[in-house]
Amino acid sequence: MTIEIKNLNIYFNEKTKLQAVNNLSFCVKKGEIMGLVGESGCGKSLTSLSIMRLLRKNASLSGEINFLGENILNFSEKEMSNLRGKEISMIFQEPLTALNPLHRVGKQISEILKIHTFLSKKERKEKTLELMKEVNLKDLENTYKKFPHELSGGQRQRIVIAIAIACEPKLIIADEPTTALDVSTQAQIIDLLKKINRKKDNSLLFISHDLDLVGDLCHRIAIMYAGHIVEVIEDLRDAKHPYTKCLLDAIPNPIHKGSELYSIPGRVPTLSERGSGCPFALRCPIAKERCHKILPELLERKDGHLVRCLYV
Repeated sequence: MTIEIKNLNIYFNEKTKLQAVNNLSFCVKKGEIMGLVGESGCGKSLTSLSIMRLLRKNASLSGEINFLGENILNFSEKEMSNLRGKEISMIFQEPLTALNPLHRVGKQISEILKIHTFLSKKERKEKTLELMKEVNLKDLENTYKKFPHELSGGQRQRIVIAIAIACEPKLIIADEPTTALDVSTQAQIIDLLKKINRKKDNSLLFISHDLDLVGDLCHRIAIMYAGHIVEVIEDLRDAKHPYTKCLLDAIPNPIHKGSELYSIPGRVPTLSERGSGCPFALRCPIAKERCHKILPELLERKDGHLVRCLYV
């Protein structure tokens, strides 16, 4: 097991203790690509930032984040600094803001090697060019010297991926890494992540709101809503939870041209609006009175398929 999260809670504001993530539990196995899916505001990015221990100072955490058997919530900042980039790395959503605009991209890849390895300056450059080739960048020497603004969005994201894989981490967290890219570039980045996963046998936590994309890429998928995992599934065709089904219904169907696009009624509740019952009850098409009062447990239905619903 690469990482196992147990009963993770994330709170904000010391006085009112607004809870953003509730008793979250899931794992990512060695060599596995695990998807984490949900609408904006569900807590996906907060979960990824908590693994990296990069949440704001007004956030408090409880539970366990066990990485290779050790609870990293007990780590000091120095211990986490040694871990970040080397053992756990992150691919951020917007590559232009993830890269330093004042430094050439080659130097930014080399910097992570300087921090976490004992390579000489010459060896770092050689390794950087190898990494750039591995992520399918062309004209390596010329690209090495460029600044982020001189590259396309797809090229910048490849640089970010090169930084993420530089030290061969055991876990890579990809937080919506294709959102800012066009469709053809998205497909290339997904193929690249698949190739890296097969070659390195590392674990990948892939965060997205795109079920089509996640269904194609991931071995297992955790569906998240309002701070809760509501379903963990291998094949989306076996979806049972009403929220997962609603997300699937919202995917445009090219066969039914001219038909009205489906959208889930309502919105994700804010932290102060969340009640004690099922988090999806207010928007759920099959909800009954007891759903607003009782929070269902996340129970196994069959062969690792977990569902949090009173009526499934």
